[in-house]
Amino acid sequence: MNTSFRTAAPKVLALALEDARARTLALFDRFAEAGMDDPANLPLLAIVNPPLWELGHIAWFAEWYILRGARSSAPGSAPRPSLLAGGDAWFDSNSIAHDTRWSLGLPPADEIKAYGRAVLDGVLASLAREEDEDATLYFYRLALAHEDMHGEAYAYTLQTLGLSWPRQLGMAGAPPTTAGELHLAGGAVELGSRAGAGFVFDNEKWAHTVELAPFAIDAGLVSNAEYARFVAADGYRDARLWTEAGRTWLAQQGAQAPRGWRREGEDWYVPRFGQPVPLAPGEAVRHVSLHEAQAYCAWAGRRLPSEAEWVHAAAHPGFCWGGLWEWTASPFAAYPGFAADAYREYSEPYLGTHQALRGASFATPERLRSTAFRNFYAPGRSDMFVGFRTCR
Repeated sequence: MNTSFRTAAPKVLALALEDARARTLALFDRFAEAGMDDPANLPLLAIVNPPLWELGHIAWFAEWYILRGARSSAPGSAPRPSLLAGGDAWFDSNSIAHDTRWSLGLPPADEIKAYGRAVLDGVLASLAREEDEDATLYFYRLALAHEDMHGEAYAYTLQTLGLSWPRQLGMAGAPPTTAGELHLAGGAVELGSRAGAGFVFDNEKWAHTVELAPFAIDAGLVSNAEYARFVAADGYRDARLWTEAGRTWLAQQGAQAPRGWRREGEDWYVPRFGQPVPLAPGEAVRHVSLHEAQAYCAWAGRRLPSEAEWVHAAAHPGFCWGGLWEWTASPFAAYPGFAADAYREYSEPYLGTHQALRGASFATPERLRSTAFRNFYAPGRSDMFVGFRTCR
């Protein structure tokens, strides 16, 4: 399904919802096959959720906003009960602390799958009665994007736990990066989305103009070979290259190379869904934090692009993106006119503490990809499929 979810009509949206659920279940079944559908068999990590909890939460979210009349009400005040008794006590992410999700006494996987199927059937039946209007379809598109994003989070968790990729989803991997540099004239750049352009996330509101000076930017992401030279030059030991926050992160992590890199003799190996593979020089470096990206830039005499520079460059035919998410130099901040939408917990809690990322990864469904999409993560995170490019 290549049609953007932002403008998908009801029939296309219905097919996309079914496709998203098939993808979710294919990913979840990898955890089940490894015995990790039981939270008791899963390590408590800050960067993952128990897959069984996440499966129920995906269904609960769609039920909450579409079937239960909670489109504009706060969690805890829904006028209709859940199809799953106890659903609110288990799956409301706004009221259930992360660490608590390991000890909730969740129903078995078959019961949660059946709940998810019942919710999806109800959503599809409701969708079949809707007109093709942006306002009417907003919550259906939101539920689809929400499931797709959790599906990508499942992919991160597979990598983190060393589990294999589902064969039925095809190959999982980022393409080789692209060499070269693009020279851009700068000028006025529009950031954000306009009303009437289909689905819009609240953090994209609203369109506004930013003036840019001329700049040069990498056509592709920094490669493993380039980053390996930084490692070999003792970049992780040179405190002058790291920001104050980066030095704190480095001391806490004890990192000497990117996440998962392991050296055997003169060769580096990296984990790829449970298998150690030789580091591919031409692939983009991945699993690096913002701090590592900034330190590399300082070593290379470069810098990260701002969100505005990234968006401007993305319009150039030589700009290659989409293999990995990309750190930018921009903190995740509100645009002029920002106001939280009904899903109030999506953006607002993270403004000012997280960093903006742009692009997409090989695990991002095609329908979700857009140069308008603003991703955001804490600067110290590196478990995502994330890399970076430099500019000057």
